[in-house]
Amino acid sequence: MNRARTANPAGSGVTLTVQEAAALGERVARGAGYGAEEARIIAANLLDAELCGYPALGLARLLSIAEDPRAREQRTPVTVVRETPVSALLDGGNNVGVYAVHRAAEITIEKARASGIALVGMHNSFFSGRTGRYAELVARAGFVCLHLNSTDPCVTAHGGRAAVLGTNPISFGLPGDPDPVIFDMATSAIARSEVVLAARLGRPLPEGVAVDSDGRLTRDAVAALAGGILPFGGHKGFGLSLMVQALSLLGGAALPRGSVQDFGFLFLAFDPGLLMPPADFARQSAELIRAVKATPRQPEAAEIRIPSERAFSERRRRQREGLVVERALHDKLQALAG
Repeated sequence: MNRARTANPAGSGVTLTVQEAAALGERVARGAGYGAEEARIIAANLLDAELCGYPALGLARLLSIAEDPRAREQRTPVTVVRETPVSALLDGGNNVGVYAVHRAAEITIEKARASGIALVGMHNSFFSGRTGRYAELVARAGFVCLHLNSTDPCVTAHGGRAAVLGTNPISFGLPGDPDPVIFDMATSAIARSEVVLAARLGRPLPEGVAVDSDGRLTRDAVAALAGGILPFGGHKGFGLSLMVQALSLLGGAALPRGSVQDFGFLFLAFDPGLLMPPADFARQSAELIRAVKATPRQPEAAEIRIPSERAFSERRRRQREGLVVERALHDKLQALAG
């Protein structure tokens, strides 16, 4: 698209072409001290979240990056601190996750290509954005992927009143044609990025997703940031979140600051050909998806959607039509980029 940026009809946002949004993101990242290639990767990852319909994980995250004290601390290149032919433990160098975890995904792909399987962990990074982005990179390279990461505390335990776990997202990727199948989710009732965005825009939260500092249910996003987000699904979501937090210790989550409640990242990827001919797996996966989509629907359901189907459709549409950024966010990004 080459058409110029225009205000959207409602007047609450600014419509950007993909190229304009990428350039804006790169300018903000360069202003934060990242080099040209690093800034390109950061902007591309955040822009992709916007395109897939996740604005809280999109360009707005540049504001959170700029505000975070870690962004003003010294950074070093992503380095391998422990390695075998099938595994690597990485130090993220205090680089923001939307860059460092991208590099971890690339290393995961390299090792899976060489050995058929890869286990890669990383620490000393933060703010990785949409986890499905990285599972998709690995799946498009032809590998099954499990990716998870812990964060610092912002989620309560089931029955607890104070933040003790991270939002602790988990994602799966399966190779597919033409697109892989990606499922990603936070183990919290709402992503912290959505709470932060609601606080920036002065919007209320949904019912029943967060508590204030006294442990009382709240829809006030600012109060929720001072209190805690609830785990999704009661004890089941809490149990899954706890396991993600524990497994992320294998990525070295406790190494940078000595806390077991910190950012850690883990990838497991493997070639489906280790277990069966890849063509057989592809055929059976496609058959499964066809069967699920053909199932009888409830009267109110227009279609049965497979995970990532909506996101990929939104991505294609917004690549053609552009994307709308909230005017208040756009103005702040422009100020940072200036």
